[in-house]
Amino acid sequence: MHDTRRKEMETMAGTLTGMFRESVRTFPEVPALMGKAKGSYMPITYRQMALKVRSFGRGLIALGVQRKDHIALLSENRPEWAIADMSFAHIGAVNVATFPNSPTNQAEYIISDSGSKVIVVSGLTQLKKAVEIRNRNKHLKIIAMEPPPDGTVDVVTFDEVIEFGDASPETNTEFEKRVQNIQPDDWASIIYTSGTTGDPKGVILSHYNFISNVEAAREVLHFKPGEILLSFVPLNHVMGRLADNYLPLSTGSTIAYVESLLRLRQNLQEVRPHYMLLVPRVLEMFHESLLANIAKEPVKKQKMFNWALSVGKECCRQIENKQDIPLFQSLLWKIANKLVYRKIRSHLGLQRLEFFFSGGASLSRATTEFFCALKIRIMEGYGLSETSPLITVNPSNLLKYGTVGLPIKGVEVKIDEEGEIIVRGPNVMQGYYNKPADTAEAIDKDDWLHTGDIGQFDEDGYLKITDRKKNLIVLSNGKKVAPQPMENQLSESPFISHAIMLGDKRNTVTALLAPNFKNVRDWAVKNKLDIDLHDNMAIASHQEVARLMKGEIERLLPDLADYEKIRKFSIISEELDVENGTLTPTLKVKKRVLMERYKDMIEAMYR
Repeated sequence: MHDTRRKEMETMAGTLTGMFRESVRTFPEVPALMGKAKGSYMPITYRQMALKVRSFGRGLIALGVQRKDHIALLSENRPEWAIADMSFAHIGAVNVATFPNSPTNQAEYIISDSGSKVIVVSGLTQLKKAVEIRNRNKHLKIIAMEPPPDGTVDVVTFDEVIEFGDASPETNTEFEKRVQNIQPDDWASIIYTSGTTGDPKGVILSHYNFISNVEAAREVLHFKPGEILLSFVPLNHVMGRLADNYLPLSTGSTIAYVESLLRLRQNLQEVRPHYMLLVPRVLEMFHESLLANIAKEPVKKQKMFNWALSVGKECCRQIENKQDIPLFQSLLWKIANKLVYRKIRSHLGLQRLEFFFSGGASLSRATTEFFCALKIRIMEGYGLSETSPLITVNPSNLLKYGTVGLPIKGVEVKIDEEGEIIVRGPNVMQGYYNKPADTAEAIDKDDWLHTGDIGQFDEDGYLKITDRKKNLIVLSNGKKVAPQPMENQLSESPFISHAIMLGDKRNTVTALLAPNFKNVRDWAVKNKLDIDLHDNMAIASHQEVARLMKGEIERLLPDLADYEKIRKFSIISEELDVENGTLTPTLKVKKRVLMERYKDMIEAMYR
């Protein structure tokens, strides 16, 4: 190895820039990114991506971006996102990425709190937010990935920034100087938490926080050069950043981008990915959709599917219990695969899929068993924004359902005396931005990060998450109730989208139920109920719907202790989503918002 090459590698070891440059050297002509253009997926090779990263980075320098400046990134997943992010890393800037479905006020809070001087946006929707924010923050510079409409002033396009870089010879030396000065402890990103219980906090992650996680993840998630990952989880989400960006870019894999949720099915069939990261709710939607479609098939096909599913589930239970599958049962599973599963996977575009990776929330057991039966592996993991994110993961050859797997290499995980999961390792954040008190509360004097999650290890060392520490319901008699397992169980009902357990400092447990209105409407039609199906309030308040929900509670939660039983419940008439502020961008329920919005309904249950 040449001395210059060795010196460069040593200089950039432990940095995202060093990782990326090594991939460019090793896989120059392999497609790195694939975005949809004019109806087809168009590849960008690692070499081409590197050239765009350099030009865009030089253009930012020409625009006055300094080392350690904070740059907001407000965009859907697309090639420009990855190019911009890697450009920031090369010039020593810090990526402050924001959920593209965030309303303007939330995006403005993050831009203001982080002190971002520049914002890079995608299309017209995000541009409108940026312009509105700039009207109140005159210093903010806007870069648009797509040409702005006529009449929009003081907006520079993504391509123009690249042209500035190419047309500014003096920026070349400065670009290379900055790359060589990047250190592992330099900040790479400030990622804002979803904020289920309050204002989001900015989690500071360094180059080495990410690199340590990438290196540990590669021991378990075996991405291969040239194989395709279909990127769907927002890249500003820390799990998306690792699994849909840095990890595949470190292995010479190809990242293709989903156009939207509505086109997910179509994009799956076009790309036929080898890997995909999905949040649990989307996997559960897949599960529900497949069952709904099967229910519309002729009775003969339904019976064939149900037989194949029962065969697969039985085999999966034997695998989980570490039992050998009997030869005859194994043969039936192969037949079921040939007659049923293979056709379903092909229809969905999953014929090449090695595995789904799931994180961000707990996945229902019913969904896990369903996909296992269809011979589709789901590798469930656990992590936080504060841990870059991965803490544990289920190895693909040693999956254990109901757990989030084993600790990754180099990371210590313990359960403290209060049952809280605590973590220590190179993946733990640098702290919360401008919040020293919150940082000191989260990370103790011995460098243990207190996750706020309650959990336990099983006999094989696999971690189980049982609840959030702050979510524990302490009844007025002192009894403690863990709501999350109950909420997850109720969400397995086809008629319940979300369940919110209540009762802290009260004498009994109650619940708010958000119906799956589509399935409830279908049920109402089937049972010939006299309900205005266009009126959610009429559906939620109907006596027969209440009787249906009561039956589901009794069916799904039959073995609760007396103090855990749901004594009363109320059905809410709105569908929970991000736009109405009841779900976070990662589809977690904002319990505090719902408790405030339905406080009268809650008080009525306790009268």
